[in-house]
Amino acid sequence: MTDVMKPRPRRVAFVGSSLPRKCGIATYTADLCDALEALDRAVEFFQVAVTDAELGYAYGPRARFEIAEKEVVAYRRAADFLNLNGVEVVNLQHEFGLFGGEAGSHVLALVRGLRMPVITTLHTILNSPDATQRKVMAELTALSSRLVVMSRRGEQYLREVYRVPSEKIDVIPHGIPDVPFVDPNFYKGKFEVEGKMVMLTSGLLSPNKGIASVIKALPAILAKNPNVVYLVVGATHPHVLRREGESYRLDIERLVQDCGVAGSVVFHNRFVSLQELVEFLGAADIYITPYINEAQIVSGTLAYAVGAGKATISTPYSYAQELLDESCGVLVPFNDPAAIADQVVELLHNEPARHAMRKRAYLRGREMIWPQVAGLYARSFERARAWHKRPVGPAGVFVTMNQRPRELPPMKLDHLRRLSDGTGIFQHAVFAVPDFSGGYTTDDNARALILAVLLEEVEDEASSHVVDLAPRYLAFLWYAFDPLSCRFRNLLSYDRTWSDGKFSEDSHARAVWALGTVLGRSKDEKLRGLAGNLFDRVLRSALDATSPRAWAFSLLAIHEYLRSFTGDRNAQVARETLADRLLDIYRRASAPDWLWFEEVVSYSNGQLPHAMLLCGQGMSRPDMTEVGLRTLDWLVKLQRPDGEHFVPVGSNGFYHRGGPHARFDQQPLEAYAMVSACLEAHRLTGDVRWRHEAQVAFDWFLGRNDLKQPLYDPVTGGCRDGLHPDRVNQNQGAESTLAFLLSLVEMRLTENIIQKTEVP
Repeated sequence: MTDVMKPRPRRVAFVGSSLPRKCGIATYTADLCDALEALDRAVEFFQVAVTDAELGYAYGPRARFEIAEKEVVAYRRAADFLNLNGVEVVNLQHEFGLFGGEAGSHVLALVRGLRMPVITTLHTILNSPDATQRKVMAELTALSSRLVVMSRRGEQYLREVYRVPSEKIDVIPHGIPDVPFVDPNFYKGKFEVEGKMVMLTSGLLSPNKGIASVIKALPAILAKNPNVVYLVVGATHPHVLRREGESYRLDIERLVQDCGVAGSVVFHNRFVSLQELVEFLGAADIYITPYINEAQIVSGTLAYAVGAGKATISTPYSYAQELLDESCGVLVPFNDPAAIADQVVELLHNEPARHAMRKRAYLRGREMIWPQVAGLYARSFERARAWHKRPVGPAGVFVTMNQRPRELPPMKLDHLRRLSDGTGIFQHAVFAVPDFSGGYTTDDNARALILAVLLEEVEDEASSHVVDLAPRYLAFLWYAFDPLSCRFRNLLSYDRTWSDGKFSEDSHARAVWALGTVLGRSKDEKLRGLAGNLFDRVLRSALDATSPRAWAFSLLAIHEYLRSFTGDRNAQVARETLADRLLDIYRRASAPDWLWFEEVVSYSNGQLPHAMLLCGQGMSRPDMTEVGLRTLDWLVKLQRPDGEHFVPVGSNGFYHRGGPHARFDQQPLEAYAMVSACLEAHRLTGDVRWRHEAQVAFDWFLGRNDLKQPLYDPVTGGCRDGLHPDRVNQNQGAESTLAFLLSLVEMRLTENIIQKTEVP
């Protein structure tokens, strides 16, 4: 197809990370914007910044909109913002780890909503993607008008692995600053390395950089060249820092000591500006990129080194093979300190060869300077606009509510932390202030443990700040466990004494449910170890229960446990026993006008059909699935008497067969039980009606209820304790707050699943 060029766009937006975030893509985007502005001052270039920190960054004026990395709704809002603001081209800077969702899938919510052409710059192109990565790439490449890669190998991967047609791909080299070809001695004085031969590695530090190989090579290098110094420039990668702290840096610093080369290694532990990096490169005699990942498709630091005319040694990752061919550098095997040492010694002893390599590299770099790259991008933008087939204009701005998912409240966990101390979570609150007089319960700490484990699966900045609470709640259950009876005590006073006289079947079963959730879902092996120590013993005790709710809670526990331990026969037998009991009482109590398990509809009602649904699915029992769906449908109709909002059976009398239906007091736990059960019915059947019913029950928290008053408090993050006939109970205790947060988490997780299934 022949390009029919349109005039250059007047407004271009870049989506990705933005300075001052310490990220190579942020630096790349800033340099690209600068180069494009220098090319055409009449075009407005601005950024949409993906933010990975709760407090954000002090962005400059170029960053016009922020996306919270792990909030999928923020990506949709960004699409609305770009559509409304007359943006003619969007350049998406893509890297899987830059965006929220599995394999960065949240970014698809943005791209789907855009009405203008999208040019996607791919900083990583995997040769062997997993299934989710492949799905994300399939939709992203389909929705993008053009795809920018920085190497011929990247183009090859797009064509062969992802089936992208060649005419949709632009190969644009990684941009580099236009620096003069200078003698390294010009800059050495600035870093106090005069008279030294300088080796340099730069960039954000992480284990895949392979720096240990260079350190291990140093003894052999120094044996023949004692005046060598190795500079390692760059802060630890922020993601590594959050996960592991400075453990990697400490490891390589210890390696320096162990190798006896501490006098020849300098670490500059900070994120350097472009000008500083240019000066460090200027001082280097040899630049080394010893990466250990063969699939590395691009390296900004290697591009900078070539552009600065450095003699370069690299491992043979994809980008290095291409950039350093024709003797513009030298390649050594992965993880081979001896080969690194040999090449360094060779280059240091053969000055003519080293300088010839420098000149070849510098000449190659002239094709990669930013003015050249900016011109290629401008051409790509024009080509994308000429080929773009999506409708552009106001029709794409306004999306009706039935065309997009409902927005959920943010995950605010302040009140959860406020209610929790070193022992566990307090039972009650006076307004939003913890009430010490009520002490603690196993019920609430079990619910809190379930929430903490589910939060591991919710990609949300707020969730990451409560991971320390899970061990606290599990420790409470460990303390509540009575080894003589193999049961859990429930009521613990503030002075740490147990105050209940007998064991509660429901409390015991809720604790079992929490342990099963830890074993079935948590990735924390320390939590799993302690939970596993208890689970088998307490499950046997749960079989002695006579309460149908206790049976249901235990069945939920077993379902979670079997997610990880499918072959456990003891758990399977326990499930069969409890499921048959629940089915049997339904058959004895139900009638055409009373599709229920008992003679009374009381509390935690949704969890009875929920347990039946799980057993029908897990045990391949269609009769149980049918009972689960039938009773849940009956309960939905019972609790939506006007056909509109959710009206849970009130705790002030419940609903006895043939008697009045208690309308108050309405409890948050009932809303949670219905949200969870309806979402399970949706997962099982795929019927969107069940997702709608879950939303109706969830909306009860937000004010769609008899009093038209919200129970969720967005200021504190807590939930009020229930609806009275004339008012909302203003206290925000643990049970109600956990009911809301568990409902919100389950709604979030369902939304994430839907997002994944929307990817072709």
